Amino acid sequence: MSAGSLLEVNDLRVSFRVGGLSARLAGRATEIEAVSGVSFSLDRGSTFALVGESGSGKTTLARALNGLQPAVAGSIRFDGQELRGLSNAGMKPVRQRMPMMFQDPVGSLSPRLSVRSLLTEPFAIHGLSNRDLDTEVRRLLALVGLPRDFAERYPHQLSGGQARRVGVARAIALDPVLVIADEPTAGLDVSVQGEVLNLLNDLRDRMGLSMLIITHNLHVVRQIADRMAVMYLGRFVEQGETEAIFTKPRHPYTAALLSANPEPDPDKVHQRISLPADVPSLLARPKGCEFHTRCPQAQPRCSTEAPLPVVVGDSRLTCHFPLNT
Repeated sequence: MSAGSLLEVNDLRVSFRVGGLSARLAGRATEIEAVSGVSFSLDRGSTFALVGESGSGKTTLARALNGLQPAVAGSIRFDGQELRGLSNAGMKPVRQRMPMMFQDPVGSLSPRLSVRSLLTEPFAIHGLSNRDLDTEVRRLLALVGLPRDFAERYPHQLSGGQARRVGVARAIALDPVLVIADEPTAGLDVSVQGEVLNLLNDLRDRMGLSMLIITHNLHVVRQIADRMAVMYLGRFVEQGETEAIFTKPRHPYTAALLSANPEPDPDKVHQRISLPADVPSLLARPKGCEFHTRCPQAQPRCSTEAPLPVVVGDSRLTCHFPLNT
């Protein structure tokens, strides 16, 4: 593990068995690989973003890192410790240092608990009874920019942005080193999204946090992430420095995703790359390059031969015919 790395993931694979009980008893159940051979590293104090369409495997990967979904192969090293194979009890102290924020701002908060109870629950779960909980609640509300009297409110009394701030406060309650945030701006108005992103950036700088952001919102990526990876059918098709990828995408899938992102510069000509709507099923992965059935740049070789990883410019990608070379 390099000196600056907090998290290193190597050749990680996560599989699911599909089919009902009768299919399983008859031996007809099928196993699909939802995350397939993923590798990346995240440096201390930095933010890494996972990008891709729904069903690309982003959330499954994040859940595997946090021990909520078992991986069948590969390595997950967090601050020098191998996490694969740890029991739930063994993962408990890890989750204290690497909590996960879930994507529904209001729905991820128990409606029966007040904000105070939501913020003090992590201390109870991890047996930290020696803390002054009233002081902790005030500290956390101040960190996320909410008034003290919000401690007595319940989730249904909060706006989406306020609920997200409570979720952020809950995630940082135990002074973690890495926060995994699944769609942190989902369901929020654009102006509120900006406020949440500014909050996350501020907390990262003030607390020395590292962050793993899962999103399909490319505005989020460019504003908050140092590095990013683009996922398609459970694999990384391109990863590298965020600004380099936004400036010069190398993989046709990355270029298509970015073309759907409104261009803020009115002097630039914006041409959207249209992709067929249907994403192939994991049960019937295309042969060759798995993106070739939707790729506007596909050539005969793409349908028969899987591309090997290559490094082009600042990006690592899998493509026979990289763009912008």
